[in-house]
Amino acid sequence: MMTKVGYLPDETSSFVGRRAELARLHTALTTRRMTTLIGPGGVGKTRLAVRAARAAADRYPDGAWWADLSPLPDDGLLLPTVSDAVGLADHTLRMPVEALCEWLGDKHLLLVLDSAEHLRGPCSHLLAEILTTSRGLTVLVTSRQPLGTRGEYVVEVPPLPVDGAPDALQLFADRLRAADPRAGLDAPGDEAAAVEICRRLEGIPLAIELAAAGIGRHSVAQLAARIGTRFDARGAHGRSGVLALTPGFGAPGPGAPGAPGEAGAAGDDDGGRGTARLDLLADATVWPRRHRTLRTAIGWSHELCTPLERLLWARLTPLRTDFDEEVAREVCAGGPLTPDEVDRALQGLVAQCVVQRDGDRYRMLDTLREYGRMWLTELGEARAAADRHARSFLDLARRAHDGWTGPEQVSWYHKVSDTHLDLCAALEHLLVHDVGGAQEMAGRVGFFWACCGHLSEARSYAQRALDAGPVEGPHRTRLQWVLGVAALLQGDFATAEKYGALCTAVALFDRDDEGMLGAAYLSGLTQLMTGEPAAALEAAGRVLRMTESVPVDSAHRLRCHLITVFALTALGRLTESEAAATALRRACERGGEYWTRSYADYQLALIALFQGRPAASAAHARSMLAGKHRLRDSFGIALGLDILAAAIAAQGAGAQAARVYGTGHAYWRMVGHPQRGTPELGPVRERCELQARAAVGDEAYQRAFERGQSDNAEVGLAAALRTELQL
Repeated sequence: MMTKVGYLPDETSSFVGRRAELARLHTALTTRRMTTLIGPGGVGKTRLAVRAARAAADRYPDGAWWADLSPLPDDGLLLPTVSDAVGLADHTLRMPVEALCEWLGDKHLLLVLDSAEHLRGPCSHLLAEILTTSRGLTVLVTSRQPLGTRGEYVVEVPPLPVDGAPDALQLFADRLRAADPRAGLDAPGDEAAAVEICRRLEGIPLAIELAAAGIGRHSVAQLAARIGTRFDARGAHGRSGVLALTPGFGAPGPGAPGAPGEAGAAGDDDGGRGTARLDLLADATVWPRRHRTLRTAIGWSHELCTPLERLLWARLTPLRTDFDEEVAREVCAGGPLTPDEVDRALQGLVAQCVVQRDGDRYRMLDTLREYGRMWLTELGEARAAADRHARSFLDLARRAHDGWTGPEQVSWYHKVSDTHLDLCAALEHLLVHDVGGAQEMAGRVGFFWACCGHLSEARSYAQRALDAGPVEGPHRTRLQWVLGVAALLQGDFATAEKYGALCTAVALFDRDDEGMLGAAYLSGLTQLMTGEPAAALEAAGRVLRMTESVPVDSAHRLRCHLITVFALTALGRLTESEAAATALRRACERGGEYWTRSYADYQLALIALFQGRPAASAAHARSMLAGKHRLRDSFGIALGLDILAAAIAAQGAGAQAARVYGTGHAYWRMVGHPQRGTPELGPVRERCELQARAAVGDEAYQRAFERGQSDNAEVGLAAALRTELQL
C-alpha cells in the first residue's frame, strides 16, 4: 500500500485469515465510536484496518477516510494531515481544530488514523475534541499502544496462529507465489520447513513476508535452518536485531561500504564507549518478546542484503512519503552508492520486501524505516542524509517554480501536493542549517501550497523564513508575496494590502520585474475583492507597460493580465473583457498553463452570462471546472460551480441548477468560507436561485439543492460536468 490521505488505500497483496478479528471489528465499528487496534510493529494492524474499513464503508454516507500518521515526526502537521484526509482545505483564519470540528459536525463518516503510537497524546486530545462535536463520526486507530482517549475500545491484534490453523503457512505460500508464480511448497519437506519458519517467527506477518522474500537465495529447508540458527543464537546470547550489526551477521566488515566502524559490534566489550543504539534491541526490559522476534527477523533480512542495499536502506529513511527512482537517486547517491547502484540496490530491497513497489512508486514500511534510521545513526550519516534530502527537495521546489507555466504544470502541481510532508521536513532542516535555502524554498513553493489549500503552512513557513535572517532581492519579494496571497485567500484583506504595498516598494527598489508583476497581481486582486476594479485596472496596466521585456508566458505576467480581465468585467466593459480573456486563454493554452487559463474560462463564462448567452456560459464554466479539477483546486471549483448553476438556471433547468448549486455549497464548506468572489457575483447568485426556484418550485428546488449538498463531492462534480439539460 502506498501512503495515502483521503479514501482508503488499495490492497496490493492477498489478505489472509483474521476472520475472528474482522468479526470483532465489525461489531466494534457498529457499536463503538472509537476503536483502537493495538499490537507490535509488523503484526498486521494496518492491513486489518484497511480490510475492516472497506467492509464497513457502505454504512457511512459521507465515506471512509484514511490518514497515515507514520511520516509525521511530531504533532506539528497532525491537524493539517487529518483535515486533508477528510477533504477539508480550510481557507479561513480560524483555529484549525475549530474548522475541523465544524466541517465534521454534520458528517456521518469513518475516519482511520494509521500508526498513531508516536503521537498518542496529541491524537488523544484531537479525537476527544472531534468526537465530542461530531456525533456521526466513527474513528478507527492503529497504534502499538492505546491512546487513552475517553470511550476508547481496544482490540489487540495477535500474530497469525501457527499451531492448528493454516493462516501463517498460507501467508508464507502466498508471498512465495507473489515473488515467483512458479514457486510453491511442493518439494519433499518444504511444507514442514515452512511450518517451522512460521513457528520460529511466531506468526508475525511482516517477519513471515521478509522470510519468504529470502527464498530466491535459499531453498525453504535452507531458510528454515538459517532462521533456526539465528534464533538459537538470539536465545543463547540474549540478543536480537543487533545480530545484524556484527560482521558475519549482516554488517559489512571493517572498511566495507556502509560499515559502522567502531559502533559497538555485538558480543564486544564496549570499553567504556557506551552501548550501541541497536544493542537496546536485545534488552528484554525494553522490547517485549514479540518486538524482539520481529527485530531479529528484520536483522536477519538485513543480513541477506548486500552492503550497498543496506546502505540504501539506511539512506532512504529521511523520506516521509512515497518516492520514485529519481528521488531515491537524488536523496541517496554518494560514495559507493552511485546513481546506477542506487537503482540496482532499490530493486534488491524490493525483492527482499524491505521496500514496497506500486507502479513507479516506492514506499518503506514504518517498522523497517525505524530499523534503517537506527542503522543510519550508527553509520554517523544522519546529518549528511538530512542535508541530501533537503537539497533534493529544494531543487524540486526550484524546478516546480520554473515549470509553473510550462506543459508540465499539472504534474508539478500534483508533485508538490503529494510531497508536502517531505517539503515541510526539508524546510524544517533548512531553517536550522541553511537559512538562505529555506528562504528560497518557502518563496518558491508558497504559491503551490496556497493553491493546494495549505494556506496555514504557506503563511507560517514564509513568516518563519523572513524572521530567520536577512534576505534580499527576489527571495524577499517572493516571501512577502506568499504572505500576502495566503492572507488574501484567508479573507485577511488588510494584511494582503500591506504586503502588496511592501512587494511593490521592494520590487521597484530591486528593479525586479517578476516582483513588480507579482505585486500588481496581489494588490489588484485585493482591490477587486474590496470593490475597487478601476484602481486594479490602472495598476495592472501600468506594471504591464513597465515590464514589457518579460516574456508573454511568464507566470506573473499571465496573472497580471488576469487582473485586467477581472477589472474590465467588473466595470461592465464586456466587449474589451471578452477580447482580453480570449487572448489570455490562448496564451495559456499555447504554453500548457491551466491555473490562469481556468480563470480566463471563468471570466468568459461570467461575460457570456451577462450578455444573455447562457449556453456559452455553461460551456466555459465546464471548461473551467475541468481545469480546476485537474489541479485539485477546491476554491476554484466552488467558484465555477456557482457560475455553472447560474448558466443552467438561465436555461430553465431549475432542478439541475439547484443540484449544481448545492454541490457548489459543499465545495465552499470544504474551504471553510461562505461564498466568496468579487462583488459582482452576489447578484448573479441571487438571480440563479430565483430563476431555479421559479422553474421548479420551492419544494423541488430544496430537494435538488440538498441532494447536491449531500452528494460525494466527486460524484456531484461529475454530475455537474454532464452537458445534457434536465428540463
